Amino acid sequence: MFPREFDPAQPELMDRPQPVSRELEIDLANLVGINRHFGSHRLIQGFLRRWFRPGEQYRILDLCTASGDIPRLMVDWARARGVTVRIEAVDYQASTVEIARRLSGGYPEIVFREGDALNADGGAGEYDFVFCSLALHHFGQEDAVRLLRRCRELARRAVLVADLERSRMAVAAVWLLTAVLYREPMTKYDARISVRRAFSYTELSALARRAGWTNFQQRRFPVARQAVWLEATRDAR
Repeated sequence: MFPREFDPAQPELMDRPQPVSRELEIDLANLVGINRHFGSHRLIQGFLRRWFRPGEQYRILDLCTASGDIPRLMVDWARARGVTVRIEAVDYQASTVEIARRLSGGYPEIVFREGDALNADGGAGEYDFVFCSLALHHFGQEDAVRLLRRCRELARRAVLVADLERSRMAVAAVWLLTAVLYREPMTKYDARISVRRAFSYTELSALARRAGWTNFQQRRFPVARQAVWLEATRDAR
């Protein structure tokens, strides 16, 4: 396994301060397409089936939400099954939050706000579920531990953190994907460095343990995805 390549002085293009632009809108749309077609949406749906029950009501926090496709997916899934959800979706970039709001006009269940995931507002166990998808690789090791710890603190029933898994095969697959399908400069640059910044399977497990997670579960998912989750973090269901 080759070493993780993470330089905090060189953030991904989408993480850099910027106004709303056509380039950013295209990049976020590309990320939605990648999430839909390459595993992230299926991963989330699996946990919705595992955790959500018809007739129940849940308060959810989605950290590092980007354009909000994961919260919209949750709402669509919940509406079809008689589940009531209230979702707070947080992202660090004001321009990204503005785009997410525009795309979510038909989703009153979702409230978007600008905020730092490492210092997310809320008391212990304030949310039933906390989700964080495809964001951990944006952080250095110490901040990744802080984020995992904060997710655990905020979640009463369960927390799910999903991300890329670094491997030579994943690097090659992303290079090919961004050479053939997603060739826009921002998407190509960010995708190619993201997979090199991702944690390995072993590294993610070690981060969870450092964050105080016990009895957590971890699994690989298609395509080049992995996740750690912790259930019944506060109260039994």
